[in-house]
Amino acid sequence: MSKITFIAKMTVKPGREEEFIACCRQLEAHVRAHEPDTLAYEFFRLREPGRFAVLESFRDEAAEHRHMSSQVLAQVGPRIAACLEGTWVREYFDPL
Repeated sequence: MSKITFIAKMTVKPGREEEFIACCRQLEAHVRAHEPDTLAYEFFRLREPGRFAVLESFRDEAAEHRHMSSQVLAQVGPRIAACLEGTWVREYFDPL
């Protein structure tokens, strides 16, 4: 399979935004430094209160798998999940 790109949207619990943002920044820094096959990885604050999104794009399925299996994500992922109301929703984009 070729490039994999998606946006995941989520809602952060009140009072947990600072912790959530710190985790996001940690992941962004790790990806930039250690995942050359990750083409895009950036968190955004949406314009609705408490809403955030992450845009992720990987060169291929193997790159996504390496990211999802990384030790850093295994450590930071549960901390992010603890900040969320419910879970996240992914929307995939396919190249033209």
